[in-house]
Amino acid sequence: MDAVTHLKNARRIVVKVGSALVAGDDGAPAAAWMSALAADAARLRRRGQDVILVSSGAVALGRRALNLAPPLKLEEKQAAAAVGQLALTKAWETALDAKNLKLAQLLLTLDDTENRRRYLNARATLETLLSLGVVPLVNENDTVATAEIRYGDNDRLAAHAAQMAGADCLVLLSDIDGLYTADPRKDAAATFIPHVATITPEIAAMAGGANSKTAIGSGGMETKLIAAEIAVAAGAAVIIAKGLPGDGTTSPLAALEEGARCTVFAPSGTPAAAKKRWIAGRLKPAGAVVIDAGAAGALARGKSLLPAGVIAVEGAFSKGDAVEILTAERVRLGRGLIAYDAADATALAGKRSGEIKSVLGYDGRSALIHRDNMALNDVSEK
Repeated sequence: MDAVTHLKNARRIVVKVGSALVAGDDGAPAAAWMSALAADAARLRRRGQDVILVSSGAVALGRRALNLAPPLKLEEKQAAAAVGQLALTKAWETALDAKNLKLAQLLLTLDDTENRRRYLNARATLETLLSLGVVPLVNENDTVATAEIRYGDNDRLAAHAAQMAGADCLVLLSDIDGLYTADPRKDAAATFIPHVATITPEIAAMAGGANSKTAIGSGGMETKLIAAEIAVAAGAAVIIAKGLPGDGTTSPLAALEEGARCTVFAPSGTPAAAKKRWIAGRLKPAGAVVIDAGAAGALARGKSLLPAGVIAVEGAFSKGDAVEILTAERVRLGRGLIAYDAADATALAGKRSGEIKSVLGYDGRSALIHRDNMALNDVSEK
């Protein structure tokens, strides 16, 4: 499929914006351009599509405000991010508010997507915000992330955000209109590549000179291809496009839908299928839940696993761990990510969802394993 089809058919779109697009030469946010992208977001929302923004620019804006000259040491970047994040968020809030859209900020570190409990909490927050019609603004929490636990660039952060949110499409907006065989600004013979079905070693090798790093951003074509690998494996199409398609005020996504040049990376299946494969084959189970025949029938009909259908709980697991789903006869039905730790799951076994608060002392999730966090045998083996 081409970019137009991906953008119009996607249920959920993540848009990553490079520093050079939002940080003007005068040290102020690029308000006109941000307003143009806000118009894109409003149009997609009217079509019923979810939009998540991943915006660079905090360090660039803060660096100028603090009169810091590059290259910056880690502690200087963190200080610049602490100052610049305020300006960046305010600018996006102003742009989106003018289009009657609400903005929410999520600051993440690499550990938030590597630690399963924090990953699930972050994902639940994203889902809730999107269900309320809010546009989440995601950025790396540069003020607390150390060199060892940093994404280091927002291309990869955007790919992980797309994975976390189950997005269908990831758009990487920067200063270049796609992938070339070499840097077109240095090599007149560089060839543009409009579509990538598979990221082969030959494709990956093109990133070495396809887009030199600028003094403002921290990425380049190499990080975009790494991000593309992550996102397409999670079932999202990836589009690399120029963020300034015209005079600087043209809505970049609208330009793509009108045929602006870009490179499209084909997804590997769907986000839902990718998640099922991950649950089914890549996570080691930490325990098991044994369910009755009624619950087994409900799962076969696409329902979530409720506490009432659980006969027994086995193992010492934490919230968010993968557990096996077994029948009373020890037949393995599949695997899922459980919403409670072993102690709470044991306490809830056989109870109705309406009894959760009285049993645990707090309002917990109604499903022990939600259907979206479950891979049954007939799904995982396809």
